[in-house]
Amino acid sequence: MKLYFCPQTRATRPRWMLEELGVPYELALIDVMKGEQKQESYMKVHPLGYVPALDDGGHIFFESAAIVQYLADKYADKGFAPALGSKERGEYYQWISFAMTELEPSLVTILMQTRFLPEDQRSPEAMAKAVARYKVVCAVLEERMKNREYIVGDRFSAADIVVGAVLFFGTMLGQGKEFPALQAYLGRVTARPAAKKAFA
Repeated sequence: MKLYFCPQTRATRPRWMLEELGVPYELALIDVMKGEQKQESYMKVHPLGYVPALDDGGHIFFESAAIVQYLADKYADKGFAPALGSKERGEYYQWISFAMTELEPSLVTILMQTRFLPEDQRSPEAMAKAVARYKVVCAVLEERMKNREYIVGDRFSAADIVVGAVLFFGTMLGQGKEFPALQAYLGRVTARPAAKKAFA
């Protein structure tokens, strides 16, 4: 397997999953700051020129959360996903989707407003709205994580990789630090050796 990867991007999620699984893989570094993701050769891998992408025996997958779930199922014997048809499996899908559709969009807005948009294109209103929305969503997750070790069931799963990686992104942007249960959870999951390697 080959993972097309750039540090400090969504590509950390499938790398974290691969490291947890302990399976061999090749890391193909794509320097997005140099625009390598838009070169013709890589556009044949990912039609939008984004990272990550995973080549598994010539079959290309993209979308970080999809890759993580695919890998968890491919190596089902490793126990990173609840049993199919179980209530926990439903929650697993729920919280992965929650991370991608509720948590992450506000962070993308915050990132754009603080780092990428020119000063004259930044909107204090958009920034304030994104920060407020992130707090609302984190409050839901904070309630979920009170008295829990992991997001689903009583063991670490691929859902913790997706949720944990998004929360890590939020912390790097200075968001979410006022939620003690989330910060404790984030500390637990990112202390794992596989996470440390993915975020290095």
